[in-house]
Parts: sequence; C-alpha cells; structure tokens
Amino acid sequence: MGIILSKYITPGSRIELQKTKRYRSEDSEKNKVYASQVVDIISDDRIEISMPMEKTKLILLPVDVEYDLYFFTPNGLYQCYARVVDRYKNKNRFSLLLDLTSNLRKYQRREYYRFSCALEMNSRPLQEEEVQAIEESKVILTPELPLQRSVIVDISGGGLRFVAEYAYEVESLILCKYYLWIDGENKEYNLCGKVLSVKAVDNRPGFFEHRVQYVNMDKDNREEIIKYIFNEERKIIRKQSEIQ
Repeated sequence: MGIILSKYITPGSRIELQKTKRYRSEDSEKNKVYASQVVDIISDDRIEISMPMEKTKLILLPVDVEYDLYFFTPNGLYQCYARVVDRYKNKNRFSLLLDLTSNLRKYQRREYYRFSCALEMNSRPLQEEEVQAIEESKVILTPELPLQRSVIVDISGGGLRFVAEYAYEVESLILCKYYLWIDGENKEYNLCGKVLSVKAVDNRPGFFEHRVQYVNMDKDNREEIIKYIFNEERKIIRKQSEIQ
C-alpha cells in the first residue's frame, strides 16, 4: 500500500520536478530540474502546484507529460511520478494540475543519511573566544588563522567524517571549511563542529578518522547541504538507471 499523500505532503511543501526518462530529449536544456511548491492537495492522487519560474519567466510545462517529483518536507524527502493534466490561472496565480501515476515513497531522511564522498576540507581548532561564543549560542569566527588539510569521506545534514594526518582531541570544537556545488556555484562553508570520535585508520599509518557533529548550525546551511546530498544521490540513481 502506498503512503497517503495528504498525511505527509501539505500546501507550501517545496518540490523539484523533472521529466521522466521516457519524455526526455537529447537537449539538456529541455531536461532541467524545476522548482515549485504544492498549492493544494485535491485528493490522494491529484495535486495542484504552482507553475515553475526562472527569474521572472513562467515555465509552461506541457500537458500529458510525466514528471519525476521530489517533495521536501519536515518529515523527510518523498518521491513519486505524476502527469500534468491541466494548467490554468487561479486567483492571479498560474498553476498546474497533476495526477500521481505511482505511489508516494519516502526517501531516507537526509539529515541522518551519510553520503559517501571525497571532498577537500581545511580545519583548525576554535580559539577561546570562539568557543565562548559557541557556548552563548553564537558563531563568531576569527579569519585568516592557519588551517590544516583533510578529506571528507562522508557528509550529512548533521555532521561529517574526515580523514587527516593529524588528530584532534575528542570533545574539542573545530572550524570546518569546505566547498559544495550548490545551484550552479561552488559555495564556501565555514561551519563549527564538535569532534565526537577519533581513531587511527586501518592500513594507513599516521592517518586518523574524525567524526564531527555540527554545532550552532544555520538552518539555511543545513538545508543546502541536504539539497547537495539529495542532488548527488539522484545523479547516481539516474546513472544507474541509464546503465540498466
């Protein structure tokens, strides 16, 4: 039995949608991922969403074409397929009417999903005044201090795991600086984290694996990291389906 749509998806939920493989063309511009949001839940197999926009231009998605939908909700990520059955203007808002063509299914929640990767990172211990700011639920970072190189081996919305040729103390607070490709740009992140564990790496003398939990993390940064993980995971799934 599929998940009851109205129980998990609500008006205002953010959506990303892309044509299913059957309707894609060789023109990458026509295979874009569009952002939208739920306007109304008509029934458990029909929804109304806002017409996607790029800058100030409405994107008139064609009727009778099937799309792959991804819903971002406080309870996690959900996916289904849906077909555009109508498009219209409703109270000065341009909308699309979609019929679900598959059951809604839940993706593992990205806050806790650890995405395997190999990303360069620089880090350093926090200074005394920075630690004090953290204790006061603030984030105040001193710029231009020396950083040490490392490699992130997995990342999530709640923290990361990295390998380095040095070892921090467990329970210490550190600055983690790295870049993620977000919305067409390589964005820099300077995040504070607490070292939860440190252990020597098997078969790699002199290397240490650190597990870190973010501290006083901004909500927007967390959502961006989750979005990055979601997009990278989706690329992998898409490649696997193309091979099959």
